[in-house]
Amino acid sequence: MISVVDYPSDLKSHSKGWLFTFLGALCLCALPGCVERDLSIQLAGETMGTTWHVTVVPDTNSPNAALLQQGVETVLEEVNQSMSTYRVDSEISRFNSSETDEWFPITSEFYYVLSTAMAIGWQSDGAYDVTVGPLVDLWGFGPVGPVAAPPADDTVTDVLERVGQDHLRLDGDGPRLLKRVPVELDFSSIAKGYAVDRVAQWLDARGLDRYLVEVGGELRLAGLSGRGDPWHIAIERPDSSTRAVEEAVSLTDVGLATSGDYRNFFVIDGQRFSHSIDPRRGYPVAHDLVSVTVIHPSAMIADAWATALVVLGYEDAMMVAQEQGLAVYFIRRQGEAFVASHTPAFGRYLDSASH
Repeated sequence: MISVVDYPSDLKSHSKGWLFTFLGALCLCALPGCVERDLSIQLAGETMGTTWHVTVVPDTNSPNAALLQQGVETVLEEVNQSMSTYRVDSEISRFNSSETDEWFPITSEFYYVLSTAMAIGWQSDGAYDVTVGPLVDLWGFGPVGPVAAPPADDTVTDVLERVGQDHLRLDGDGPRLLKRVPVELDFSSIAKGYAVDRVAQWLDARGLDRYLVEVGGELRLAGLSGRGDPWHIAIERPDSSTRAVEEAVSLTDVGLATSGDYRNFFVIDGQRFSHSIDPRRGYPVAHDLVSVTVIHPSAMIADAWATALVVLGYEDAMMVAQEQGLAVYFIRRQGEAFVASHTPAFGRYLDSASH
């Protein structure tokens, strides 16, 4: 969970008693010295089963709020129509219902997202896989809805036969896509980040260079905030019983995404089942890594890597993140406490914030 804040430099001494107003996955905090709201254009709406928010610091040549709202909504609708599994006529749903061993034409945008996802799948040794959709449904976290009981082991084994990006054939010349077995794609771990990048590109094309874009908690930040300094982002403590800041960073011209298992889970007979499914084994992850935050120039890539690293677990995730040169902040649950660590690449963002 990410919070967008405008805090004083001595963040840690002001961390108690703040007023948080949560707007979906994004929270805009009312703090001493916050940006005057009338200096920025605030836009908001709903998309992809979640909410979105855009803050633009305008100049004299900026489009008005109505035109910006319309433009952002158009971009998000295009992404939704391509990548939402909740729409039966979307590009991804039509592929999921298509026949095996037949080439399916796809758009260049779809090709771009899928090829990126598959690259991260290989780099993460299969911990990230956008064919995980049947498993997500099986465990009650997809469009089918919740389950009354965990699936039987034999059922998990059967569904695993239809999971794995190796069953896909991707042709960039078409572009087109073929499946060798009846796999189903699920872009929920990458589409929001992609939508953020698309909105950012749309704003860039209109000469806007100071903005914050958020879709379902994934962020892209450009230029300086309304105060004339970098955007201040708070990483939430992964405690489902409260809302509190774990750490803060100051950012500009990057994307950011967080993945964790502390708000989306179910408990049956005292056993906790996370929404983070390991596509290699077919079961929800069960380890002490509860939150991963990734900073990357692309919100889409940050989004996908955050999911992959949560699935890997702390030791493997730290190793892979450093191999890939990623800026990552980890939070683990150890007993009743939370323990944070980060890759070397993440350190410079902490240094520029409250440290």
